[in-house]
Amino acid sequence: MPVSLEPLVFPDVEQAVAEFLRARPELSGVPVGSSVPPGFDGTQRAVVLTRLGGVYLDDDRLDNAEVRLDSYGPDKTAAHAVALAVRGVLPLLGVSGGTVFPDVTELQGPCFVLDRRHSDANRYVMRYRFAAQVVSRSA
Repeated sequence: MPVSLEPLVFPDVEQAVAEFLRARPELSGVPVGSSVPPGFDGTQRAVVLTRLGGVYLDDDRLDNAEVRLDSYGPDKTAAHAVALAVRGVLPLLGVSGGTVFPDVTELQGPCFVLDRRHSDANRYVMRYRFAAQVVSRSA
């Protein structure tokens, strides 16, 4: 296969996954994004995505992004319910925001973790690997 001289376009995995989650009826009314919503004090329902890194596999043209998902709720039970809703729909991710995801792998299931920024927060943390297709930019 000839080597392409065109630059690669890496997808914004955080944004694409957030778009997918926002569109799911299971998470209706839950703010989802790469930062907490305005006025957030840790007691509202929310999902926050943070890319931790990953690795690009050039032979497969895949960006294997490792992402932490923080699920918040007004109490521990509600935060856990948000985390389980997220966990339940992520295996359905195939295409979002024009990005193709051939594989989604859970690296760490829901784990209750204190949030130093919000002392009243009830937060469950999960880690996932999202394999996202990388495309060439056409000239």
